[in-house]
Amino acid sequence: MTSEESKAAASPLRPALYLIPSTMSDASVSDVIPERNLAVIRAIRHFVVENVRTVRRFLKRCDRSIDIDSLSFTVLDEHTAPTEVSAMLAPLRAGEPVGVISEAGCPAVADPGADLVGIAQAEGLEVVPLVGPSSILLSLMGSGFNGQTFAFRGYLPYEQPAPARHGATHPPGGRDPNFHRDPLSQQPPHRRACLIATSVHETLRGL
Repeated sequence: MTSEESKAAASPLRPALYLIPSTMSDASVSDVIPERNLAVIRAIRHFVVENVRTVRRFLKRCDRSIDIDSLSFTVLDEHTAPTEVSAMLAPLRAGEPVGVISEAGCPAVADPGADLVGIAQAEGLEVVPLVGPSSILLSLMGSGFNGQTFAFRGYLPYEQPAPARHGATHPPGGRDPNFHRDPLSQQPPHRRACLIATSVHETLRGL
């Protein structure tokens, strides 16, 4: 840890809504999460999360000395009613920092958290996005697209044939002819293995 990071870790954390990226694999936390993020995590007692069990494991991987049972977790996922979101900012309104952690990668980007951020911004509460893994940007970096302008089309439909149809919309490395943007879509992590197996089967069947 550098001297600057040590100072940051020792200083009190100012009240804000901290958007905390999480790991997207079993890789060592120290390989993908900056030390500054770990210092922020250690100083927060209130978390808004997509999945409590996943976040508890992530926090223990960040620092095994964290007393998980002393923390408060509020779930914000696709089933959360819009009327319940504002109350999640109560600790921040009372002067305590709040952390937002989604299932994997960056919260509030194609993941829960955007509505909470919108309310915080509307109330003049500080929002602090932290640096960390982003599946969207990592996919773009490895796509071969220029990335100067791109349109994120979200996660592909659940139906198995859809990825093939979607992928056929544009040639590899091609641009969206309607918007002059590089098209980018993703598979949720738990579906990628199924997609690969289906693609291999269809390829072998065509030989």
